Amino acid sequence: MTTLRFTKMQGLGNDFVVFDGIAQRVDLAPAALRRIADRRYGVGCDQILVVEKPTRPDADFRYRIWNADGNEVEQCGNGARCFVQFVRQRGLTDKERLRVETAGGIIVPELVPGGLVAVDMGEPRFAPAEIPFVGDRDAVVRPLDIDGKTVLVTLVSMGNPHAVQVVDDVDRAPVAVEGPRIEHDRRFPQRVNAGYMQVVDRANIRLRVWERGAGETPACGTGACAAVVAGIRRGLLDSVVEVETRGGRLTVAWPGPGTAVRMTGPAATVFEGEWEVTAG
Repeated sequence: MTTLRFTKMQGLGNDFVVFDGIAQRVDLAPAALRRIADRRYGVGCDQILVVEKPTRPDADFRYRIWNADGNEVEQCGNGARCFVQFVRQRGLTDKERLRVETAGGIIVPELVPGGLVAVDMGEPRFAPAEIPFVGDRDAVVRPLDIDGKTVLVTLVSMGNPHAVQVVDDVDRAPVAVEGPRIEHDRRFPQRVNAGYMQVVDRANIRLRVWERGAGETPACGTGACAAVVAGIRRGLLDSVVEVETRGGRLTVAWPGPGTAVRMTGPAATVFEGEWEVTAG
């Protein structure tokens, strides 16, 4: 039996179990990951994060992300902010600005005044092959047929795939019913995160996200970035936007094509503990 130390963290209620994979060997099968994420029989979380040494010379760390269903994914914005607080609190670095290797590419998070963390999330991508999406060209708005209903979405990759739609009232949006249908639509070979954005004005939106492999979460960092990018592409938003989620507020800035998205928000440690890894 192996015992692993972990830290429970959250960013706007999007919660994580974080393992230091530098100080200890972390090699968890999908069944073990699902057990850890279970809110009744495990620790409970939306995602599991593992901090590792980088595999490339231009990065300070590598971090890997698994959803609650045990599937590894490319990127997580709220997790990136928790990552920075984790490596600083654990004494793994004294840098305030880091280059971090993820499956979705290099991101650059940094501590900023007020105890917040800002993350350079890289450039958004729109080509169907980069989402990925089964289609032949980039289009700002695409129709999806969901259970006989036409849903208009804007597709954005923030290192992971998002399909964002504009709704009149985010509180009444059919997130729990329609979200999983969009997630598993056959035109998304790696599934997709479904975002529901209400435009309050050109500098403010309200957002809910159905995350693939996790369901609806209180907040989604990459989802916030994707929603703002989608709104700007559709001519609905300015370049700096406050995003209100059910877990709290994020600031997202995107100057436009050819530039990176910058996301700023909080991250906090909840508690620390140990997990016994058992066979089966």
